[in-house]
Amino acid sequence: MRMWASEVAQATRGELFGEDVLLDGATQDSRTVTAGCLFVPLVAERDGHDFISAAVAAGASASLTERREPGSGTTEIHVADTLAALTALGESARRSIGAAGSRVVGITGSVGKTSTKDLVASVLARGGATHASDRSFNNEIGVPLTLLGAPADAAHVVVEMGARREGDIADLAGLARPDIGVLTTVAHAHTGVFGSLEAVARTKGELFDGLPPDGCAVVHADVPEALAQAGRARCPVLTFGDLGEVRARDVRLDDVLRPTFRLESPWGRAEVTLDARGGHMVANALAAAAVGLVEGVGLDEVAAGLAEARLSPWRMEVVTGASGCTVVNDVYNANPASVLAALDALVALPGGGRRIAVLGVMAELGDDGPTAHVAVAGRAVDLGVEVLAVGTDLYGMDGLEDPDAVLAVLAEWGLGPGDAVLVKGSRVAGLEAVVDGLLA
Repeated sequence: MRMWASEVAQATRGELFGEDVLLDGATQDSRTVTAGCLFVPLVAERDGHDFISAAVAAGASASLTERREPGSGTTEIHVADTLAALTALGESARRSIGAAGSRVVGITGSVGKTSTKDLVASVLARGGATHASDRSFNNEIGVPLTLLGAPADAAHVVVEMGARREGDIADLAGLARPDIGVLTTVAHAHTGVFGSLEAVARTKGELFDGLPPDGCAVVHADVPEALAQAGRARCPVLTFGDLGEVRARDVRLDDVLRPTFRLESPWGRAEVTLDARGGHMVANALAAAAVGLVEGVGLDEVAAGLAEARLSPWRMEVVTGASGCTVVNDVYNANPASVLAALDALVALPGGGRRIAVLGVMAELGDDGPTAHVAVAGRAVDLGVEVLAVGTDLYGMDGLEDPDAVLAVLAEWGLGPGDAVLVKGSRVAGLEAVVDGLLA
């Protein structure tokens, strides 16, 4: 979205110093600066003000700042609080999006938000210009940046929304004001923060409270905790899943876990093949198909969009290791539902070799943590999967100290073609180093 620096000052109630330049987009990260953008220095563990000069050198045309330095020679908008100013800019961008007749899709859920966002964006792009964040921009920083990044000709803007406490989704939905709301699922994720599965469900359901009458609530019919939230919507509801109006039949996986299925819906039937890997991606694809269909994308175009979709990094990437073994890289995050789904995908791979799961901690499960980890390990045993725990003993076994220790064990085992290794854990586990080692 393009704005003059003077418009930024007006929207943020800031004071403009320097030339009134035209700005194109915004970023809070000096490493992702694009020519002509606005740099937004945020104060957190690191103070973004320390990177203003680097951002300007990289091509930023202006910056917000809480600390005006006279004589800097660059365009600055002085504000009281840069995060509050970013929120105000997001609100201004949302008003412009609405005035242009564009529609906003909001996506939340315990599992699958980013993958669903990628699939929705690919489907909607078959019907017109579509904008979505490249990464998991799903908080009070990412949502306004996503809105600000939308081009003027975008027919749809796809926004991902995450939560750490009750009220978070309500705040983000109040900013993005989605026309379509998607609830992927409700599961035991961050229950250590929320306190209970019921609190998780209530929080995710906040997405539906403000949907407009001409909008649509898209919800997983197979998850009672999710489906119960649909009653909060004052607009039509469209369900997906085995029990839903948009459903998949005759699901098959190829040798690298790409699903093929028959899509059935009130709009008709179509054969779909995904590039996204794993049977659990079918539900995310159904949610995306539902959004596309209700937004007027033709059935054949929906199928084509699903086939073309590429997921964000570190989500069910199936690659070949240096030894010839298959590596399933799913290290972006982990909770019980996503780990169990990844285990099912691991054993669905062809070949008669060993099946190994390198698992890091599933963080923020609270009092449910020990039981959940043991249950996952038990499921792995039932499936014939060997588990290597990293940095935790919660799985009921001694955990290896770090990724280097894991790689040493796997090297001793002499893995080769026919063997397969799943690598998965919460971000704090840093298991991408295991994947790097297996591929090196």
